[in-house]
Amino acid sequence: MKFDLSNKNALVTGGSSGIGKAIAETLKSQGANVYVIDLNEIESNTSQGINTIKTDITSLNNLKDVLKKVPDRIDLLINNAGVGLVGNIENTEEEDFDRLYKVNVKGVYNCIKTFIPNMKANGGAIINMASIVSHVAVNNRFAYTMTKGAVHAMTFSIAKDYIHEGIRCNSVSPARVHTPFVDEYLSKNYPGKEKEMFKNLSKTQPLGRMGKPEEIANLVLYLCSDEASFITGSDFSIDGGFVKLNGN
Repeated sequence: MKFDLSNKNALVTGGSSGIGKAIAETLKSQGANVYVIDLNEIESNTSQGINTIKTDITSLNNLKDVLKKVPDRIDLLINNAGVGLVGNIENTEEEDFDRLYKVNVKGVYNCIKTFIPNMKANGGAIINMASIVSHVAVNNRFAYTMTKGAVHAMTFSIAKDYIHEGIRCNSVSPARVHTPFVDEYLSKNYPGKEKEMFKNLSKTQPLGRMGKPEEIANLVLYLCSDEASFITGSDFSIDGGFVKLNGN
């Protein structure tokens, strides 16, 4: 079977909903032993045989405790946990900037620093969730762009430093994906006009729709698999043509 992850141990951060949940379920379906690290406990994950560890990835000490709850051999690390913010620099407060940095940048640093010693003995794959804002400017995403640009750059650095340890590191850059975050944003900011605004946001991608969490998860599955063993230090846009085709 292609994309077989049997006997692989995978860690997925931010797996309680949306893209992270789809990634955890997809890796599990291909045979991986999946451990989700999240602030929230997920009953549906438990029923599917996915192990959930409730912790805060912004604390390095918390993650050291997680080491005691996972296998000695980690094969796959998927840094998916993240938070967003709408706003330019003028309406991005210092507290907002710090919050996004702690989760989206320091959280990735903490997870890689914690688990990469575990991975060095047997090699493995690290997948970081970046964003199309790592590549192109999007209105009113100042702090989010800062964090995802950092994730994009960290990916190349880790790939370079650990290529001789048998560790591959790549990133995935989605455009808009239909997740609970999108629905919550629309209901909060456009009450009564959710359907209209959803259509407008969907049209910003040349394919005319948002991505699905499962589509992002399938790309992550490929990058985790042995079929992608010749790929490292790369970023993969999955964006309905947003980066290359907008404006053409």
